[in-house]
Amino acid sequence: MRYNRLGKSDIKVSEIGFGAWAIALNWWGKEIQEDEAKRMLKKAYDVGINFFETGDMYGKGKSERLIGQVFKDMRDEVVISTKYGYDFAGVEQIGHSELPQKFDIEFTKRALKNSLERLQTDHLDMYGLHNPKLHHIRDGVIFDMLDDFIIEGKIKTYQIALGPAIGWTQEGLEAMEKDNIGAVQTVYNILEQTPGNEILNMAVEKDVGVLVRVPEASGVLTGKVTADTKIDEKDHRSVRKREWIKSALEKVEQLKPIAQRNDLTITELAIKFILSKKGFASVLPTMIDEDEISRYADMADGRYISAEDMAEITSLYNTWPAYELKSTPKI
Repeated sequence: MRYNRLGKSDIKVSEIGFGAWAIALNWWGKEIQEDEAKRMLKKAYDVGINFFETGDMYGKGKSERLIGQVFKDMRDEVVISTKYGYDFAGVEQIGHSELPQKFDIEFTKRALKNSLERLQTDHLDMYGLHNPKLHHIRDGVIFDMLDDFIIEGKIKTYQIALGPAIGWTQEGLEAMEKDNIGAVQTVYNILEQTPGNEILNMAVEKDVGVLVRVPEASGVLTGKVTADTKIDEKDHRSVRKREWIKSALEKVEQLKPIAQRNDLTITELAIKFILSKKGFASVLPTMIDEDEISRYADMADGRYISAEDMAEITSLYNTWPAYELKSTPKI
């Protein structure tokens, strides 16, 4: 496993991180029981993963609680990041359904206190705004409060998690202007490089780490999703319509010669494509068992994609049709 500095901070995070939403929600075709979830967290640590990224809304605190139980006596050996911003009390969590958002001072202080208690720690390595909109990014009160948390030692740095859908370009670019921001999290993969390429370029300029989620394009790049796959409406991947899947699979066929001449599977090519990019801090694949954790960790072996092959991937990408990007609606 290799490690990267998280933006301007002195925090080192593993190139492959553990996105801990799947251990608390059945949004990926599998409900993971608590005993298995704890084994997965331990397995991740054993294979060199030190970065555990979660959010308070995942299972209404369940993901945080599991991380706290597993690593309560190993706090200095792991990097813990969580996010807040959704008022999930009294609501049902289903797929991509958006919940009410709050980032005011009172709500934030209460959310941080609750997260620290569930994680059994007195500080976070990173705290994040979960899917904020542009007016939140422009709200100085929020960031003054986060800066105060740093001064008080409650957090070391903070992130902006862009979403929930792909896009949110302006939100990401403006967030990286904040003095103490450590990371921006975004959807990015070999099939969906917009707006990720622009965000990565600015991240290098501003010394901000990029956290990459959905690197496997919702399962198309792992073979879990095919033209015949039927996805339950409660599954997080249900936003991927049949036309998108068909088009994505055609693009995969175009990438196969590059994978084959590098003796890589498509999944390995997809992950190593990101690892070969400047600006990223950690890649967060969706992992639902211990074998997957080992396989993804093995990909962070320092063997990158050549400049020639990266250029060919870029050329292919530039021939593909543009797709819709989400952003804060103009008021």
